[in-house]
Amino acid sequence: MLSRPAALAALVVALVAGSPARADDRLTLDDAFARVAATHPDLRLPALREQALAAELETASQRPALRAGIELENVLGTGDYAGLDNAELTLSLASVLERGGKRDARRALAQSRIDALAPEREAARLDLLAETARRYLDVVAAQRQRDLADADIAQRRRTVVAAQHRFDAGASPESVVLTAQAALARAELERRRAQQAQEAARQHLAALWGEREPRFDLAPQDPLALPMIADFDVLASLLERTPDLARFADQRRIGEARLQLARSQAKTDLDWQFGARAFNGTDDVALIAGVSMPLGGTRRAQPEIRAAQTELAMLEVERESRGLSLYSTLVEAHGRYRVAQLEVLRLRDDVLPKLARAEAAAERAYRAGAISYLEWAQLQSERTATARQQLDAALDARRALIEIQRLTGEALVLPARSMEQGVSP
Repeated sequence: MLSRPAALAALVVALVAGSPARADDRLTLDDAFARVAATHPDLRLPALREQALAAELETASQRPALRAGIELENVLGTGDYAGLDNAELTLSLASVLERGGKRDARRALAQSRIDALAPEREAARLDLLAETARRYLDVVAAQRQRDLADADIAQRRRTVVAAQHRFDAGASPESVVLTAQAALARAELERRRAQQAQEAARQHLAALWGEREPRFDLAPQDPLALPMIADFDVLASLLERTPDLARFADQRRIGEARLQLARSQAKTDLDWQFGARAFNGTDDVALIAGVSMPLGGTRRAQPEIRAAQTELAMLEVERESRGLSLYSTLVEAHGRYRVAQLEVLRLRDDVLPKLARAEAAAERAYRAGAISYLEWAQLQSERTATARQQLDAALDARRALIEIQRLTGEALVLPARSMEQGVSP
């Protein structure tokens, strides 16, 4: 079973691995986790539910109640029984003698429900931390998109200056200047869009801890610095310990306790009674005692026994189905991460450096009058689009990593190996 620090650390790695250390009080993912853990109502519910189940356990542990009774007979009738001369007053104490271990079975069922809270609580915590990590990543993504827009604006401004210079020299028509200015306006629009997306993402993140007007800034993050993760076989072996599957073991214990309780119902209880009876006519007193039991208890218990057995069988099928679903999700997430990781590396090492050199060469050629504006602008657009493609791939990889860590609840980064060692050309 995972502890809170272990689960939290596993998800922290999803974003902060490879990032520079925080040098100020700006919000890190760890800070976001702490705020959510301290305020989110979903994390307070299990404690209240445990209190309710503890009360149920206390109730289940109680023995059958004693019943005190008083009975008055042979009064207000006719003839000799018209008055109180022949009245009979009986005082009694009665209860039920439980057989078949019913009390122990009730206690076992209540206790198993309490024990089942731990994996359910851990699964809910991992889901909430994963959601926090995803929202934090959205803010990081919006910031990076804004940075890319700033870079695009800078190169578009150089284009406008160069186009204006050539127009002033009579080397190009005014349409080139207007086209360059329009491209600059589009780049500025992208930056405003990224700013708006960042603000929306910050509000979405802050809503997790109830902050209506977020005032925080994020600590420096590099979403392109993707860590190496464990091989798929290692990840698949961790699925057996995930809270999603661990809860089935507790559910099975609950089902077995319910089956035992149903079987105990087949053992008929005994109703007993003991007391004293006073005869008013003779002033005599006599003791009374009695035992009774319902008939057909074994037959009446069979439907509940069959229902409990069927629930256990259904639970095994559900666990198998859930295991297949988790395995498929892990396969898909692991594949997405590796593919996106490879794409980020290739764009970083091969494509973007060449496009940067090509764009610089095109700028020199345009200023010298060797190529048209369209050729330079096309290279600028290609460079910006490729940078955004790289960012999209990195973000997809990090979302896949968050999902992998939500499934396994483990820190999967391999710090001793570099990313290049784990990705072959």
